[in-house]
Formats: sequence, C-alpha cells, structure tokens
Amino acid sequence: MSKPIVFFDIDGTILNHEKVIPNSTKEAIMELQKKDIHVAIATGRAPFMFEEIREELNIKSFVSLNGQYAEFEGETVHTHALHPEELHLFTEKANELNIPLVYLNNETMRASTVTHPHIMEAMNSIKMNIPEAQSDFYHNRDIYQVLLFCEEQNEANLTNGFSQFNFIRWHDFSTDVLPIGGSKANGILQMVKHLGIDIKDVFAFGDGLNDLEMIETVGTGIAMGNAVEPLKKLANHVTTSVEEDGILNGLKWAGLL
Repeated sequence: MSKPIVFFDIDGTILNHEKVIPNSTKEAIMELQKKDIHVAIATGRAPFMFEEIREELNIKSFVSLNGQYAEFEGETVHTHALHPEELHLFTEKANELNIPLVYLNNETMRASTVTHPHIMEAMNSIKMNIPEAQSDFYHNRDIYQVLLFCEEQNEANLTNGFSQFNFIRWHDFSTDVLPIGGSKANGILQMVKHLGIDIKDVFAFGDGLNDLEMIETVGTGIAMGNAVEPLKKLANHVTTSVEEDGILNGLKWAGLL
C-alpha cells in the first residue's frame, strides 16, 4: 500500500454554509497530518482565493481551478490552460451578448467589464472581492478558468459551438468554463502520478456537481450529507453534513482516523 492522500473540496465540505471551518474538521485534518497522511485541497477556486484556509489548516498541496493548476508542497505539478484562440472567440461572442466574464490564472483574476450585479452576487456568495476590470487580461497569458455570468436559460446562447470547453454551473448566475477534459479528477490523477501513489489509496470528499468525476475516479469517494443527489449516488459513502462533523465522521468510516 502506498501512503494515502485525502483531497477535500472547500465550499460545503471544509467550509460550512457560513464559510467557517468547523472545529471537528480542523481537529480531523490535524490528526491526519500527525499520522503522516497526505492532505490536499481539491477546489474550483484559484490558489489566491484560499490562501487563508491553507494557512489555517497547514495544507501545502492542492488541485485548484477545477483541476487546471496543481501544486504539491509548493511545487507546481500540473497545469492545463484554456485554448487561447477559442477563448478569444468566446470572449467576442460574450461581448456581443453583453454577458460578463471573469478570467482566472493561478495568481489573480480580472473581469471583462465593469461591475455587474451577477458578478457581485456570485462572488459575494463565496465571500470574494469583486475583481477589477481588464478586458484584455486573457491576452498572452495562460488562463486556467473563466466564469461566465448569466442565468441558466440564457447560457446556451453563449456556450453552443465551443467544443474545446466544458461548462459546469455552480451558481444561479454563474458557470465555470474549463478546458475540455479538465476536471478535479484529472488534476488529482496528474498529482498522484507525480507522487507514485496508487489510485486505490486516494480518498476524496465533496458536495457539488464539479466533484462528480473526482468522486467517481478516486479509490474512495465520500459525499457530504449536504451534497447534491447525483454525487451521493456515485459516492462509496455518504457521510453526515458539513454542519454535523461530516469530514470527521467520513474519515472514521474510511478507517483513516
């Protein structure tokens, strides 16, 4: 058996609905680290969006931007950028439809336009600052993820015809735009390949639609009690909710604590 590694989603998994880390989660992660088990984060957020969480939990390894940028103990082990020409065409169409975008790399994010109410509502829901506007931010730099901001019924007007991208809705007003084949699962596979860890020794906790491939791919996938139903159906186990010591109880079920 190789040394296990456990990946934790952030929103709805590490963080409760008030965006606070439950004490039981802090203690559980500390116990894993004492047992010399690898602990990592797997999130749709960019690295600069969860620095405080990493510091508070002493976690130095992560798969971020829904799998497009990964680091292990400070070393970059995987990157997967959006196709630049396709992104340019996508931006042009979004501008035509007056649909705002936010571009993200591993260091920062910028909006395609000045503040929009959909951007404000979605970013406020994860307690993030509203990004500055810089319409040409995507020029001549790697962009690992884009957020588009519109209601679901209007999304197809923009997304149809872009075969190089995957689209995953995470908010009533926002959808993640990822490179084709990009996912938390792929980022995890790249990291564990780098480490020489067998997939059967990989555990993951999640709650959302962007966790589906991750939960299905790892050796043991655990859905939070507050997870969406499709994720619960795929998981090896459904633990209690984030408000009810879900991570602690899931780790006990898995025999890691």
